[in-house]
Amino acid sequence: MVNRVIILIDEDRRGGIDFSELGTMVSEISELYQLVKESDYDLLLVGDRRGDMTHGIAMKLHRYNAMMDIWRLGSDVGSDAGESIYDGCLDLSLGQSGLRKKIERILQDKARLADYGIVARSAKMRTVGQTIARIAPTGISVLVVGPSGSGKELVARALHKQSDRRDKPIVAINCGALAEGVLESELFGHEKGAFTGSVARREGLFHKADGGTIFLDEIGETRAEMQVKLLRVLEDGTYYPVGSSTPRRANVRVVAATNRDLSEAIAEKTFREDLYFRISVVKIVLPPLLERRRDIQPLVHFFWRDQRGLSYSDAAMEMLMKYDWPGNVRQLKNFASRMAAMKPQGRVDEDDVQRFIAEQHVSVTHLPVSTGRTVEEAGQELIYRAILQLGNEIRMLRDLITSHIPSEPAASFEEPSVEVGKSRSIEDMERKMIEKALRETGGNRKEAARTLGIGERTLYRKLNKYNLN
Repeated sequence: MVNRVIILIDEDRRGGIDFSELGTMVSEISELYQLVKESDYDLLLVGDRRGDMTHGIAMKLHRYNAMMDIWRLGSDVGSDAGESIYDGCLDLSLGQSGLRKKIERILQDKARLADYGIVARSAKMRTVGQTIARIAPTGISVLVVGPSGSGKELVARALHKQSDRRDKPIVAINCGALAEGVLESELFGHEKGAFTGSVARREGLFHKADGGTIFLDEIGETRAEMQVKLLRVLEDGTYYPVGSSTPRRANVRVVAATNRDLSEAIAEKTFREDLYFRISVVKIVLPPLLERRRDIQPLVHFFWRDQRGLSYSDAAMEMLMKYDWPGNVRQLKNFASRMAAMKPQGRVDEDDVQRFIAEQHVSVTHLPVSTGRTVEEAGQELIYRAILQLGNEIRMLRDLITSHIPSEPAASFEEPSVEVGKSRSIEDMERKMIEKALRETGGNRKEAARTLGIGERTLYRKLNKYNLN
């Protein structure tokens, strides 16, 4: 443990603790710099009277070792912990043995995330790592909830790696990327002649994953018929290949994922409640990158691990850590890859980050534009989109609050109702927007879905809901 921990503390602040037993002790910032440059330390402990440990110094230390935690020795970091340079605090009243045990747990959490392939320093991701460690050996079904690009498949693979199924295959499929018939064939296989073009018998992913794990991404996009078949597999391991009346069996652990609120889909009768209970025996909620900004600098370093000549200015990193990253880790990786291609031996500065962010805002903004709409229509569309976004944020907050409450009914949260006038309900607005999009695209549903900023499957559900087929 000594070689993994470095301690910056004044002589008169030791409180009877023998810190030399816990780590390598230093008293000067210059000495601290030198040690961090020369060796990979996992944890830096800083005395509560060390006012010379500033945000700027912490940023520079993380240039040499972006994964090193910095914890405070003494009182709590306070209510502004999200903006603090410290990842947590250690109370000296724990005593020698208490401090040793706490440090061992910190190092264990860090080692666990590294073993899972998760690059993170934030407290929220440490909690995710602890949850994976607890439930991976059980074999129960898991639902991973998180926004697109947050690393849901990485969690699924960590669950598989830490289970007793690790020597068997793990297979993954995006349920929202395939048509219903194709999805069924991919999952369950098909017999020769089952449909046009099926010239040979083919095994599905459940057969290939037998004894292992199957990861069903975007499970909320499946239709009712497929949900019934998935429920049967989850209940007794039985499935039927397309074109076959002979049941097959598979011993498979299912890890599902979604970036939407399935409780809303259940209320809309587009997702089966019994299937939801089957896949979400345990739910892991992945926070968006904007809620774990401490992970941005380590992630950039990880993405540039093979770019030895590439660096960044302090101002550039500050801007990266203040940006909201709607595309999460996937978007950050896009930025890192672009800079690696454009400046393989250079320095990324504030202007580079500003250009990237400006481009993202242009590409993701869907405000009403001049396309023949009246001012009233454009304003109503903007209000409707804002209401949808507000609802998504509230549902994600509810998931974050309830995800780690074991064996207790989820608290009842009432979403705020937004009154938009007696003559036009939210449903009226939604229906009229869909009708208008279909008119403007000549009935092209794929193009209409793109115009509305929703998935094609979601559009089909809305068409059925409003009898617009």
